[in-house]
Amino acid sequence: VQLVASGGAMVHPGESLRLSCAVSGLTFSIYDMGWYRQAPGKQRELVARISRGGSTNYADSVKGRFTISRDNAKNTVYLQMNNLIPEDTAVYYCTARYSDKYDYWGQGTQVTVSS
Repeated sequence: VQLVASGGAMVHPGESLRLSCAVSGLTFSIYDMGWYRQAPGKQRELVARISRGGSTNYADSVKGRFTISRDNAKNTVYLQMNNLIPEDTAVYYCTARYSDKYDYWGQGTQVTVSS
């Protein structure tokens, strides 16, 4: 199983980024997908999640600014991040979860928001 996250970059406040996570080695359509992030000195936190059925939920801190989506034909999950703020600076990880046993994490992609 591989989850390869990409799209991280250094941007200015107010700018946008789209993260992608390409997944292989599992039946993508039956997995709930998520994005987590970890900032320096802080605990890892859930950013957004999309279920196998397409239901979404978001951390309060990103509601209205971030959008998670999935393309089952491409085995890819996306995180569109708009109006970025310095507090969004973190390493972002994508996850695929079917059950406690089938729970996978990608390698992370760095997002830095700085003026």
